[in-house]
Amino acid sequence: MATIIYTRVSTKEQSVDAQEQALLDTYQVDKSFSDNGVSGAVNALEREGFKACFDYLREGDTLVVAAVDRLGRNTIDILNTVEALKAKGVSVISKREGFDLSTPIGKAMLTMLSAVAELERSNIKERQLSGIKKAKSSGVKFGRKQKANAEEVKKWREANKASLALTAEHFGLSKATVCNYLKS
Repeated sequence: MATIIYTRVSTKEQSVDAQEQALLDTYQVDKSFSDNGVSGAVNALEREGFKACFDYLREGDTLVVAAVDRLGRNTIDILNTVEALKAKGVSVISKREGFDLSTPIGKAMLTMLSAVAELERSNIKERQLSGIKKAKSSGVKFGRKQKANAEEVKKWREANKASLALTAEHFGLSKATVCNYLKS
């Protein structure tokens, strides 16, 4: 009967170190697994670290996570994941929430907390889209900066009676981009 921890952060700029240390301070840990830079929107068993963790866990083991939202941000996926772990005979404990997710009370709390995690994911996405919309309305340009202006390319090509290939080479563009510029 081993105690296994699983940690996850959503971006490469973040680190699982704080989660891991908090769990190591509280539990006698036998093994740890993590996913770095993997969104909670990705189903748990599709994440490399969690899949390895799931495959490693045996009957009688305990899986400890820092918080329910580390398992995921989708209520159905979290519930299915906990049920799959329970079917293997694995107990699941969330440190932040402070209870065993595989008990009846734990499952009820898990359902509510999973719904809250999913709601937060939706709110994050909504705020992100709102920010993008606001930035665009104030003139912020997204995407890679263009190497050349379509009008400039057209004028240069006409003035120099240049071929597509020569025009593309002159501006450091592909022939396809030059064609697109000429069509616009």
